[in-house]
Amino acid sequence: MKNLTQLLFALFCLCMPALLHAQDDDSKYLAGAVPEVDGKVVFTKEFSIPGMSQDEIYDRLLKWMNGRLAKNENNSRVVFSNQEEGQIVGTGEEWIIFSSTALSLDRTKVQYQLVVTCQPEKCVFEVEKIRFNYREGKEKYTAEEWITDQYALNKAKTKLVRGLAKWRRNTVDFVDDLCVEVAEALSKNTNEPPVAEKKEEKKAEKAMVNSGTTVIVPKAQVTTAEAPTAAVTPKTVVTPVVTPTPQASAPAASSAYKEVAPDAIPANAIQTGAGKLVIVIGQEPFNTTMMTANAGGSLGKVNGKPVIFSILSPDQPSEQMDKAETYTIRFYPNGQNEPSVVLECKKVPSPAPMEGMPRTYVGEILKAIIK
Repeated sequence: MKNLTQLLFALFCLCMPALLHAQDDDSKYLAGAVPEVDGKVVFTKEFSIPGMSQDEIYDRLLKWMNGRLAKNENNSRVVFSNQEEGQIVGTGEEWIIFSSTALSLDRTKVQYQLVVTCQPEKCVFEVEKIRFNYREGKEKYTAEEWITDQYALNKAKTKLVRGLAKWRRNTVDFVDDLCVEVAEALSKNTNEPPVAEKKEEKKAEKAMVNSGTTVIVPKAQVTTAEAPTAAVTPKTVVTPVVTPTPQASAPAASSAYKEVAPDAIPANAIQTGAGKLVIVIGQEPFNTTMMTANAGGSLGKVNGKPVIFSILSPDQPSEQMDKAETYTIRFYPNGQNEPSVVLECKKVPSPAPMEGMPRTYVGEILKAIIK
């Protein structure tokens, strides 16, 4: 009996670090992780795909959704598609596994609806109408009554409620995996041979579905509808994330860009008030952050080196810029959907601002491309 007690205590000590780590690793599942629209749980992810036409986006995602739902081997299917309007709707039903051992299997069947809305150079992916059938249908719940902030978090919104934690964690991860698949479908080279599926062993600290707009850099060469014969490359043809309106004019055909020495950039190439300064942080398609320098920016020199000053307004989040060592600046003239200047920069240390004042970042220009 004594030996058994010692063995159990040893196992507890071994498991305790993992349990503590799991408790500390719930930040991505806390407040806001399960978004609601008019009282309904709707996960929404926006993708920006510079240079890709609406029809190309539609074709890729229709193919992806048909294949993805067919894997469920049940009534999961695409129930509506309209290429002209760029809309695809599918319904799915599959298992979410909470835990699986040789002696037990804890799982729930999840039913959901997928909605894709395609537009030129962007698309919106939504997961909604989520329902759970637990214990072979003996217990049925909707996402609205089971995994929302109101029910799955404590009053302070700082911890997951025991008992509902597994539902919220696994649902967010399930939706996040779908978003990753959509991003892969939009970025992959259509000529690449199929490869075996790979699951990420380590989850990101923040769910992809809740990380803002993701910019996709397609591996295959793509063209816009307005310029079907003009070959473009991801590095030179980029657009800001904008929401088209019926009155908005179609993006202009791509013009030739040229690389110039950083100290040869025209002084008037970037002017505050004459356009939008967009900051792009990160290189990988799934880890790219885009933000607009709301307070503007300008060209200049520091210690004789050409630099670009990017100014964030006091109310803008600056965490990503604070962490970044390199980033790209794109300047979009007013009314234009293509940048006139693209600058690859290395961040230069700059003084911290006073509280409530704009935050200025200084980037040494390493490479400059202009129209």
